[in-house]
Amino acid sequence: MQNIQARPVRDLRNNYTEIESLLDNHDPVIITKNGRGAAVLINIEDYAKIEEYQHFMYVAEKLDEAEKEAVSPDADWQDYKDVFRRLRKKYRDL
Repeated sequence: MQNIQARPVRDLRNNYTEIESLLDNHDPVIITKNGRGAAVLINIEDYAKIEEYQHFMYVAEKLDEAEKEAVSPDADWQDYKDVFRRLRKKYRDL
């Protein structure tokens, strides 16, 4: 279970090893400045998981949109060979 810690910004300089050990334990650290939240530090592995989840959610949303478009009576269907031909031509020189 995560144990969220709040630390003043000066601790980044003065007590970084403590903050690093919290991050190693996958505990997020809220950095405060003048008593107000300014930033959140998280473990790089946790960050990668968040990025992967956000990408998954983006793809799922786009697939849902595509499914809704596909069942529409106004859907414009194209031959996949034509689509790939245009894509190859467009991206050939990249």
